[in-house]
This record gives sequence, C-alpha cells and structure tokens, in this order.
Amino acid sequence: MLQVEEAEMADKLKPDELAAARSKLRGWTIENGETQLKRSFKFKDFSEAFGFMSRVALLADKADHHPDWSNSYNKVEIVLSTHDAGGLTQKDVDLAGKISALV
Repeated sequence: MLQVEEAEMADKLKPDELAAARSKLRGWTIENGETQLKRSFKFKDFSEAFGFMSRVALLADKADHHPDWSNSYNKVEIVLSTHDAGGLTQKDVDLAGKISALV
C-alpha cells in the first residue's frame, strides 16, 4: 500500500500546476523542457554559502527529496526534479518553497 501512495505523490505536475508554481516561486526558473526547477543563490562568502547548504540538506533529508546542486565559493546553484517521475512534482515545489524561506 505504501508504494502506491508514493507513486501517487510522484505524479508530474499538470500544465496548470506548473503555471501556478511558476508564479508562486519567485527566483526559480522552470527549465529543461519543464522537468527542472532551478535557482542560483549568492552569499557574502563561502562560510555563509556552506551554512545555507547545510540548512538545505536538513530540509531535503527530512523531505526525502534531495537536490542536485553545486557550490563555488559564495555561489550555490540548486536544481530540483523528481527523477522517478521524469519531471517536476509537488515535492519539488514544496522543497523549493522551503529553500526560498531560508533566505
């Protein structure tokens, strides 16, 4: 039964849901054929960027939904996608909202 519930939660967003996500998530872009949410963050220095990444890691782990990301000194780039759904799901939108609330 649990596997069925997880599969339902991983449904790709419909076009109207993508449009709602696009207007709700300021600073995030929907890219790669509407399969990824992407945002870049810039901080004062490496320590601040790393602290942000640590807070995101805790959120992601709690949500059991982990970003693809990169860090270069004071810059962090985050890409969200639900790989097993082949695109964006509500899990991506929810995590993006929580990440945005950190800054």
